[in-house]
Amino acid sequence: MAYRGGVHKKPNPIATLIGALFVLLFFSFPYLLMVISSLKTREEITKIPPEYFPAAPQFDNYLKVWASQVDPGNSLLATTVISFGATLLVLLIATPAAYYVARFKFRGRMVFLFLVLITQMLQPTVLAVGLYQEFSQWRGYLVWVALILINGAFNLSFAVWIMQSFFASVPKEIDEAALLDGLTRVQTLFKVSLPLVWPGIVTAIVFVFVNTWNEFAAAFILVQDSSLQPLTVSMPRFLGMYIRDWQLLFTVATVAIVPVVILFALIEKRLIGGLTAGAVK
Repeated sequence: MAYRGGVHKKPNPIATLIGALFVLLFFSFPYLLMVISSLKTREEITKIPPEYFPAAPQFDNYLKVWASQVDPGNSLLATTVISFGATLLVLLIATPAAYYVARFKFRGRMVFLFLVLITQMLQPTVLAVGLYQEFSQWRGYLVWVALILINGAFNLSFAVWIMQSFFASVPKEIDEAALLDGLTRVQTLFKVSLPLVWPGIVTAIVFVFVNTWNEFAAAFILVQDSSLQPLTVSMPRFLGMYIRDWQLLFTVATVAIVPVVILFALIEKRLIGGLTAGAVK
């Protein structure tokens, strides 16, 4: 509530609603345009001046992409396996690491956290030559394993950093009480501490999953077999060399965001809790 002249003034609900609708429309417009474009014909999508709505929605575009030579099914499978694999790997490593850093004072702790933060500056594009030399001999489905390791490594630092701040916000006395009750340190971590820091874990999950889902550079460098390429690499092939099927590209892009939307819908409440934690004392 606004405070003016010693009197609390409630915000205008109509103005708040209009502002919220404007923000929603502003950020959702590119996605709405993408969905609408996926229902156009090639002629409509390249027409000048453009028309925002198709004369007759082409829902069969969603069938054409699955029958095309690119076959987005394999790419969607590759992206899903790599994203879930990298997310699981990060959780398995970052959770105990963050817990240890938050609970124990050891020599070089701040240096370790500083180095963890610095690794955020390194991206696959910068290390392209090194990554290719390291994993160029990994063939077949092993290339998915390579991408899981790479994406896990590049997202590990953020996960450790954010999760340790959540662990640090939990009073140590809670852990000490659990230890006095006979729980081991591992049991204390999983049965006591983890349920209290779920918002931070969910925030890390979303960050790692979305980053891996959208990763392009490492996949483009390492995956030469078109049947094993993730969506970010295979999508441009829908444009073709001589014929630009933009409507099919928009169709695949729409399909590609569906799993991410579902993930956000499932964990939206816990995600908001993680993003707003510490905002109010």
